[in-house]
Amino acid sequence: MKKIFGNSTPKDLAFDLLFTVLGTALVGFALAMFTIPNDIAPGGVSGLATALAFITPIHVSVWTLMMNIPLMIAAWRRLGARAIFFTLISTVLLSFFIEIGTLYLPQYRSNVLVASLMGGVVSGLGMGMLFIRGVSTGGTDLLALILKKLLPNVPTGTLLMFVDAAVVVAATLIFRDFDVAIYSAITIFTTSKVIDTITQGVDYAKVIYTVTERGDEVVRTLNAFTDRGTTLIPAVGGYTGGGKQIVMTVTKRSVLAQTLRLIRQADPKAFTFVVDSTEVHGEGFRAD
Repeated sequence: MKKIFGNSTPKDLAFDLLFTVLGTALVGFALAMFTIPNDIAPGGVSGLATALAFITPIHVSVWTLMMNIPLMIAAWRRLGARAIFFTLISTVLLSFFIEIGTLYLPQYRSNVLVASLMGGVVSGLGMGMLFIRGVSTGGTDLLALILKKLLPNVPTGTLLMFVDAAVVVAATLIFRDFDVAIYSAITIFTTSKVIDTITQGVDYAKVIYTVTERGDEVVRTLNAFTDRGTTLIPAVGGYTGGGKQIVMTVTKRSVLAQTLRLIRQADPKAFTFVVDSTEVHGEGFRAD
């Protein structure tokens, strides 16, 4: 169990599980109530599943599960045991909540524009809760990690955008309705803005400083399980006079919790503090 959860406390695990269940429920219900009834494909695996369910007798929930499982297997080494564990829970629950929502919740069909906006808002709330705990529902997040190994110089956000765009194009061709692309784009945009509001607030990024005696191990861990660079700075303890190292890394708020957890696993005794950064330029962030 320690290999999966590392040094996470029971309280951390309880919050991880709570946020995973609630966040996944919101995403599943958003799909069942707003996007699926209106043939909106909100990008990612769920969007592709919506389109495939339109031309096959297989439900969206089943398509979602079938496509996510192989992606998780392919991304196992890249994500690590803990992330895969909670992502697996979220993936299974997502299919469950889509099915429950389709069967028992009211489906909104009065106005497609309203449905696309509400689908984006509710889904964004759920995904934001998941990202706060370093969890995802699988899908394009996992596919982007896999593609990152093939295209290491392309930012993850750009990979996600291209994958979502490809899904929307495929759904438009399947539904044979250009309105699908318009309303799907609205849902994707709304979802991303709600996620940013929840996970980032007004902050664009977080700068993490870690004072440690095990700098090489912290760097190796961050390099192995994140797509962010690190800087190792030699330092001397002011009180002890002993040699130390400062590991500096810049990350987006959506993966802040996961990054801090990786640092604690690499060195439980490390001293870490986080600084807000409202503007970052360079690979993975803004390009001038």
